[in-house]
Amino acid sequence: MLEGKKVRLRAYSKDDLKEVLEYINDYEVKKYLMPGIPFPFRIEDEEKWYESNNPMGNGKYSFAIERIEDNKYIGGCGINDVDWKNSVATVGIFLGKPFLNNGYGTEAMELLVGFIFNEMNINKIKLHVFSFNKRAIRSYEKVGFKVEGVLREQIFREGKYHDEIIMGILRREWHKKTAVE
Repeated sequence: MLEGKKVRLRAYSKDDLKEVLEYINDYEVKKYLMPGIPFPFRIEDEEKWYESNNPMGNGKYSFAIERIEDNKYIGGCGINDVDWKNSVATVGIFLGKPFLNNGYGTEAMELLVGFIFNEMNINKIKLHVFSFNKRAIRSYEKVGFKVEGVLREQIFREGKYHDEIIMGILRREWHKKTAVE
């Protein structure tokens, strides 16, 4: 559907669910995604999530991230919410642990952001990230996101409190950035 140099964003397939479950239940992945207690998901949970995906929209759109070189499912990203009145979309992303630090997440987020601005006519994209997720913060900054706010000591993880950071990018910033590249 959306293709870069390293990854493509495509619709989820039922065949992806086993790997989704494996990646999302890895504590080293899950601790960066869920503000609550990182309790494991069951296959039934993933099947219910899969069945609830609606390609006709409802403000939520989920994409599987696939590595181009071998068509391997490596993670997911999507639009978690759209405020149509104010033209703001909220996004999220995750990769399986074996696929971190290869630029896949940054490219997937660039594809997603381009899709939202160019096809959905949204003015602003925002996301939430935990302050201890330094790798993700660097990736989001490469895409062009800026810190807009900090929810102090919002997350309790591994015995201490951490901030939750809200980042955003405006359509004009994205177009200015991509015009230069």
